[in-house]
Amino acid sequence: MDLDLLRTFLAVHRAGSFTRAGALLGLSQPTVTGQIRTLERQLARPLFLRQARGVTPTTVGEELARKVAPHLDALTEITESGIDEQAEGRTVHLAGPPEFLSLRVLPALAPLVAEGLGVRTVFGDTEENLAGLAAGRCDIALSTARPRGELLAATPLCDEELVLVGAPRWAARLGGGAAQLRARGAAALARVPALDVHESMPLMSRYWTAVFDTPVTQSASVVVPDLRAVLESVLAGAGIAVLPRYLCAALVDGRLVALLDPPVPPLRTYFLSVRAGTLALPHIARTHERLLRAATDW
Repeated sequence: MDLDLLRTFLAVHRAGSFTRAGALLGLSQPTVTGQIRTLERQLARPLFLRQARGVTPTTVGEELARKVAPHLDALTEITESGIDEQAEGRTVHLAGPPEFLSLRVLPALAPLVAEGLGVRTVFGDTEENLAGLAAGRCDIALSTARPRGELLAATPLCDEELVLVGAPRWAARLGGGAAQLRARGAAALARVPALDVHESMPLMSRYWTAVFDTPVTQSASVVVPDLRAVLESVLAGAGIAVLPRYLCAALVDGRLVALLDPPVPPLRTYFLSVRAGTLALPHIARTHERLLRAATDW
């Protein structure tokens, strides 16, 4: 049986679409369709059910994928490992939020870069990053949501604690500070300017739901898609924000105040995602392993 047909079959199985599989393989959609039809004729059994939005495997297709995936991935690893045992001279493409890539991920990869690994980055939100990974525009995506489906494989990377912060003058304006918030809840913050990375206020919404058990009622006064810019605006006195604790070094010197210290602080989980099978490539596997190891100290 032709290995190229099996590789195309496995890509379609993982991608759930002839079009997405073609993009990953560098083939046109008609070529992918033709190869799958050829394989189905050889097996005399249908492998996929065609639907309006992609395909789903038949029972035969599921069984074939289960049997061939480990062997095809192993062949890829054997082929690639002879080229690049140490990831030297190869380039890994990363996608993730700007502040997390800048302050966490890229510094962690410095030793690999010093050994010859190339790194290219794209900044985006979770939806954009996972879509880019699925389409083959990047090799690894850092996201705050676990991807669905079989095309992408995700590993929990780390948890970050979310903190409600403001400049000292805003804490003073709230009167009783944390005591006032504990007594009145989110109502005490209704007229305070809020800052976030998107109009939907994802971080404040998560915090409000987890701590106050209520949705955010005010609109964002400042929206900027980089948490470092949100932090600088908060330090300048623009209002309050919910930020990951690792960004809040200013809490130590008093330029920033944690407005509340809930018994169970809200957490946000980061996932390290790759396309299924690509960890067989040494430069991607080594980058993935390095980030998992570094995250134990984050």
